[in-house]
Amino acid sequence: LPSLQPPWLHTLRSWRCRTQRPWSYTDPSQEQDVVERFTWVSILFGAATSYVHLEKLCEGSCATVYEGISRINGQLVALKVIRMQAEEGVPFTAIREASLLKRLKHANIVLLHDIIQTKETLTFVFEYMHTDLAQYMGQHPGGLHSCNAMLFMFQLLRGLAYIHQQHILHRDLKPQNLLISCLGELKVADFGLARAKTIPRQTYSSEVVTLWYRPPDVLLGATDYSSDLDIWSAGCIFVEMIQGQPIFAGTSGTHEQLVKIWAVLGVPTEDTWPGLSKLPNYNPGWMLWLPVPSLLSRVPAAEDLASRMLTAFPRGRISAQDALLHGFFSPLPPQLYQVPAEQSVLTVPGVRLQPEICDLFASYRKGQLSGGSSKFW
Repeated sequence: LPSLQPPWLHTLRSWRCRTQRPWSYTDPSQEQDVVERFTWVSILFGAATSYVHLEKLCEGSCATVYEGISRINGQLVALKVIRMQAEEGVPFTAIREASLLKRLKHANIVLLHDIIQTKETLTFVFEYMHTDLAQYMGQHPGGLHSCNAMLFMFQLLRGLAYIHQQHILHRDLKPQNLLISCLGELKVADFGLARAKTIPRQTYSSEVVTLWYRPPDVLLGATDYSSDLDIWSAGCIFVEMIQGQPIFAGTSGTHEQLVKIWAVLGVPTEDTWPGLSKLPNYNPGWMLWLPVPSLLSRVPAAEDLASRMLTAFPRGRISAQDALLHGFFSPLPPQLYQVPAEQSVLTVPGVRLQPEICDLFASYRKGQLSGGSSKFW
């Protein structure tokens, strides 16, 4: 009977239709065979048989992420499979990530559903998100709609303000680690490099954050950074959303990365950055005079917010909480500031993702070719 079918079967059929996979269940006996393989009987959270792997989404040096389906409730999920070390067992970064994620309950932090451990792997089960910001920007070249950049940035800062209040540093913010739902919800993901910030101040590794999003103080060897580390990365992402390309896209290492930063912000001195010359990797020969072009000029108030986030002197950077109050976000409804932490800002009336220009153009072209009419304004 249909009512006795496992809850994931309907999701599986919808997924096959949505992704247009090469095989389909046109033969009833073939579908029945799959149902029998994944019979929904006595399945519990934490069991390796609780989830059906569908498709590999990405692969890193120590983990692979799959799209999957929960056989318990039929929900689509993301499965981050971490391979065990032959002699060391569970990687310490995975233990730290699990420990931190269990503490974080916020609408703009990816939700951890389950943890599964076997002899060979450790699997984190996350809520499923449609895409990530890097893919979204790749699909919409030339810069995002200003309203969408504003909405994404507000959600990013909202998530950052929360984790910083919890004394946690993400340490690896980049577009690939910002997940987006089909409705436009943005969630911070991948806490593999995250650390709890303890008191008194302690030192950390300077080998953190992908090069393009690494602040100049860390590039120069600083190890006593704080939440200002994440603010710099968020500022880089902000400019990239508006301009359509990374602002500091170095290719040959630390020296070139610093030169690209100085070319935009100007060369710092001891007057503008107290303690600069005492940093481990400081080299006076790198401090050449360079012109200072404008960061952002086509979006009102965006340049001021970007400049407050992308300040070379780390203690001079704006906090995530203060950035949320910046005038750049004044067009957004004031009700956004009353939304509970566990609730999405998209629940506020009128707050929604806007069609990107290239999407509108593609729809217009499609209408023209089909002989139909399309009006967008």
